[in-house]
Amino acid sequence: MSTIGKFLEAKEPLLDHALVQLEEETGKKGVDVRLAADIAETAASHAKHLGLKPNYSGPELYHALIKQVALHDEHLARKIGGKDPSDLNEMIPLIVKAAESAPLPKDGWFLKEDKARAMLRAHPPVAVMERLGYHLVSQLLETENIYELMLSLRFAEDADWLNVFDATYKGLKPTDFEPREIKVVTFDPKKWGDIAVHFIAKKRHNITHSKEMGAIAIMPMTETRMTGVTLKVMPLLFHYFNEIRLYSSFFKLMQDKTNFGAIVAETLIADTPKLRLTEHSHIHWRVIQRYFAKLKEPHPEIFQPHVQPEDLHWRRAEEVLYEIDPELEFWRGLDFVAVMKGHDTVTFALMDVSLSYSNGLHYDDRYLYHFRESLWNELFARYLGEKVLEQQLLVHLDSAMIKPETL
Repeated sequence: MSTIGKFLEAKEPLLDHALVQLEEETGKKGVDVRLAADIAETAASHAKHLGLKPNYSGPELYHALIKQVALHDEHLARKIGGKDPSDLNEMIPLIVKAAESAPLPKDGWFLKEDKARAMLRAHPPVAVMERLGYHLVSQLLETENIYELMLSLRFAEDADWLNVFDATYKGLKPTDFEPREIKVVTFDPKKWGDIAVHFIAKKRHNITHSKEMGAIAIMPMTETRMTGVTLKVMPLLFHYFNEIRLYSSFFKLMQDKTNFGAIVAETLIADTPKLRLTEHSHIHWRVIQRYFAKLKEPHPEIFQPHVQPEDLHWRRAEEVLYEIDPELEFWRGLDFVAVMKGHDTVTFALMDVSLSYSNGLHYDDRYLYHFRESLWNELFARYLGEKVLEQQLLVHLDSAMIKPETL
């Protein structure tokens, strides 16, 4: 199996077949080989920067990266005004303030506030009302922040209520959406208590989002102190800014479809349809966003009239962090970089390393999720071209809405 295949733990021979077909469709040969070489070169230079010898082991690299992220977390925390980098009460407001003023796009196309209130008025969120002490949904909607309410539903309401509420999305129309900026909502632990305790235990972080509302939630935690909180939370916030804008652009593209509401509902439940590129490979909408972000002058006329170049703008989290704190440049472009040590994959990806550090994970439990997702996206993005997008992707868009296919 190829290096890329090992990194991805891909199923063979499907990956090999997919790469052969990608080469035939795009005329680009050996993209995976060059990507593997780029990864190896980048990993070697960064391992050397960390002071490791050429024959370093997986645990040695992991612990060196953990040490590096610890130093950078403290530096960034102090850069944004923190005095105690592990004090959550101090750091969370500073992190949110820094993220909201960071140089990355935060606009999108989201569900109108009045429409969200109407949906809740028609289907009162009984568990949320009970938790907050309301007897009338009208009082709830007059008093509480609509973004907070919409973000709380997945945590407070039971499956039966959510199934009924989710079905109402099928009735949405493009006129129910409007352009506005993404909002960051910090949940007050005194008000919301343990509402997200199971989510935090599973995800090992407290950040979530609402694609349709264009909102990011920092859920309440019972802890008052946390190691590495700045480099745990801030890159995740940047990730969700990108993620929300990704789905915003997809919904904008879909607004002429007669089944627009059904598309929105299905996307929120099961993700965007994978667009078929070859017989053996399908790509996510985010790959298109990532591809256009690589172009100096993107002109995605094939997506007009609704999707404009600025809708597809995307920036890696560490690139934004570097502008906030140049000390962190070490992590630039490492989101799809890793090495194989024996049968072990060890990644340099900032989000995985920072989550591993903050959660105190041992080597055997280290994070690889964000690295693998980024590598898949990078691999396909390197094969793409505007001609390929037009001829191979958009012709499948309508059928993909009916029968989503997965890789």
